[in-house]
Amino acid sequence: MSLTVCLAPANTIGYPQGGGHFWVYLNWALSLRALGYRVLWLEAVDVGPADDSAARRRRWRGANVRECVALLKSRLDSYGFKDVLTLYATSRQAVPDDVAQGCLDLDAAAAADLLVNLSHSQPAWVVNRFRRSAFIDTDPGLLQAWITTGDIALAPHDVYFTIGETVGTADARFPDAGLRWHYTPPPVFLPAWPLTGADPAAPYTTITHWWGGTFQFQGMTFSNEKRVAYLQHAELASRTSAKLELAACLGEHLDEWRGRLEPFGWRIREASDVSATPEQYRDYIQRSRGEFSCVKPYCVLFVNGWTSDRTVCYLASGKPVIVQHTGPSRFLPEADGLFRFRTQDEAARALVAVEADYEHHCRRARELAEEYFDGCRVVSHVMERAVG
Repeated sequence: MSLTVCLAPANTIGYPQGGGHFWVYLNWALSLRALGYRVLWLEAVDVGPADDSAARRRRWRGANVRECVALLKSRLDSYGFKDVLTLYATSRQAVPDDVAQGCLDLDAAAAADLLVNLSHSQPAWVVNRFRRSAFIDTDPGLLQAWITTGDIALAPHDVYFTIGETVGTADARFPDAGLRWHYTPPPVFLPAWPLTGADPAAPYTTITHWWGGTFQFQGMTFSNEKRVAYLQHAELASRTSAKLELAACLGEHLDEWRGRLEPFGWRIREASDVSATPEQYRDYIQRSRGEFSCVKPYCVLFVNGWTSDRTVCYLASGKPVIVQHTGPSRFLPEADGLFRFRTQDEAARALVAVEADYEHHCRRARELAEEYFDGCRVVSHVMERAVG
């Protein structure tokens, strides 16, 4: 008999325009299913009373809870995950029938053999319902800092994984928060991300959030904003013949940032225009010539050894990747299919190197995905340790 795994994403219901956000967890779900596991998908819903001002503030991007649940069910169905959506209410109340229609409840989820939790805000009263639980950290460094300062109270789990290579090692410039962390690469389900060609005129792209504010840690202020990093590298687009395109969540600030960055040679797009659905997100990546991406400044200062779940989708698609260096790696190359730059000069040289031998770097990108980020292999290793 196959084991049942309850996968707990970080609020895909509340982010209906986040096609890339959905793929983070879909790659896990597809890989688990391919390995023979039965998969449940656990989500929290806010069903507070209509006159609750806090509940009103948390309404999800203009859509009501019922509509968001229906959209997520439809998306899961389209990938063969029918009748897997499991709901609980953050208030611990019963989920209303019109919202829960066709969904399982927490009692059904808790019967699973393992909870794989990718949400640091999952409450302890939910995690404790499961006989065994594994936590997956997707914000290395930031999460450990917030646990240390008490800004996050992470529920106890049986085993802890992180996608940051340096977490818990001497290379990290942040504490381990008193937990034993096991490294796992972010998975990509290779059959869903086939090797694709690229138009020579296509740009190097990325899809990203733009804002994030700052946070205090150990007497210092750190930036959690991509815009800070891109401003530091703003002149890069004027120093290369390669086309650079940035799709960011800018909303009403789109024209402002076009005015600031397009004079340097960037093309700026609204992220929701190219990645509002899982299919749009995949198509955008696979039509790109490659990825160019900066990281949030704290990643560099913390030396967190982070590889993005987005980057592995580019690699799987055979797209060369040029990303900002975040620390030592046990396996990532510095300049072969994947380039990791520390300075603007290094980024410019990386673009020249990729264009000089583009087909080679496309092959190497896919090979890196197959060797290190293959979802079935990655998830199999996690399950070996997590099931116990």
